[in-house]
Amino acid sequence: MATKTVATDTVVTQLRALEQLTHTEAQIARFRVAQARTDAVRRELRQNGDNAVRRARRIADQLHTLHAVPDVVTPALGRVLALVKSTLEQAQPIDEALLGDLSLEHQLLDRARYLRVLAEQADLPAVEKLADDLVTAHTATVEWLTTVLAEEALGGPAALTPTPLQRVAGGVVHAVGLPTRFAVGRVNHAVHIAYRTGEQARDAVSDVAGKVVQLGSGTREVATAGRDAALQQAERVAAREGADGVADVVRETRADLGSLKASELPIKHYEEMTAQNAIAALRELTTPADLTTMIAFEQNHKNRSGVISAAQTRYAAIAKNVADVD
Repeated sequence: MATKTVATDTVVTQLRALEQLTHTEAQIARFRVAQARTDAVRRELRQNGDNAVRRARRIADQLHTLHAVPDVVTPALGRVLALVKSTLEQAQPIDEALLGDLSLEHQLLDRARYLRVLAEQADLPAVEKLADDLVTAHTATVEWLTTVLAEEALGGPAALTPTPLQRVAGGVVHAVGLPTRFAVGRVNHAVHIAYRTGEQARDAVSDVAGKVVQLGSGTREVATAGRDAALQQAERVAAREGADGVADVVRETRADLGSLKASELPIKHYEEMTAQNAIAALRELTTPADLTTMIAFEQNHKNRSGVISAAQTRYAAIAKNVADVD
C-alpha cells in the first residue's frame, strides 16, 4: 500500500509538470499563428492550440480525480513562460526558436512516456489512457516541427515565417518577398561586371544593390519592373563574362522573387493551367528548388490560395523525406 501511495504521489507530480508545460505549449501555438505562411498552417496551429488546452483540461481532471490540491498557479505560469519564451526568442534566428519549440515537445513526450509507466505501476488505467494519448499527440508535433526545420534547412518556404527581429538575428535583413539567399556581395560583383563591360543596365543593377543595402531601414520598394529587368540583365552579363556562380545566384534570386518568365519555369505552360491542373503538376515536382520557384511565381502572379497550399504541402512532404520523418 505504501509503495502504491508513493507511486500515486509521483504520478501527481508528473501530471502537474505536464499541466504547466501543456499550458505553455498552448500559448506558444497561438503565438506561432501570426507566423504561419498559409491559411492551412494557420488553421493547424489554431487547432494545435485548442488541442493543447483540451489536453491541459484532461490533465486537470485526472488531478482532481486523484484528489490533488487545486492548482490555480499553473495556467498563469504557463502563459508567463510562453510570453517569456516568445519575447526572448525574438533575438534568435527562426531555426533556434523552432529548436526551442522542439525541445519543449520532446520534454512533454518523454514525461508522457514516464507517466504511463508510473500509472501502470500505480494501477491507474485512466491515467494510462491519458498518457497514451499524450504520447500520440506529442509524437505528431515532434514530427511536424522536425519537418518545418527541414524545410528551413532546405532554404525553401517553411510553414512558419520569421518575425522581423528573427530575420535580422538570422542575417535575413530584407523586405517582404526578398529571398533569404540574396547575397549582397555577389550582386555587387555582378554590378562590377556590368560597369567593367560598359553595359547600359549598370545604373539599374546598381540601384538593385543599393535597395538591398537599404532594406534594414524598412524599405519595401523592391518588387518593381525595374528590379526584375536589372536582375535579368545582371544574369545575362555575368553568364557572358563567365561568372557562372554570380549568374546562378542572380537567377536563384529571380526565382525566389517570382520574377522568372513563364518560359523559365520548371512546369511548362503553367500560366495557362487551371487551378486543378496546376495543383496536379505541382504534385509531380520532386526538388525543393523547383517548388520554391513555383510558389514564388504563383504568389507573385495569380496568388491562388489552394494552389499555394498544395505546393506547400508537397514541399513539406519532400522535407519530411529528407528529415526521415515517417
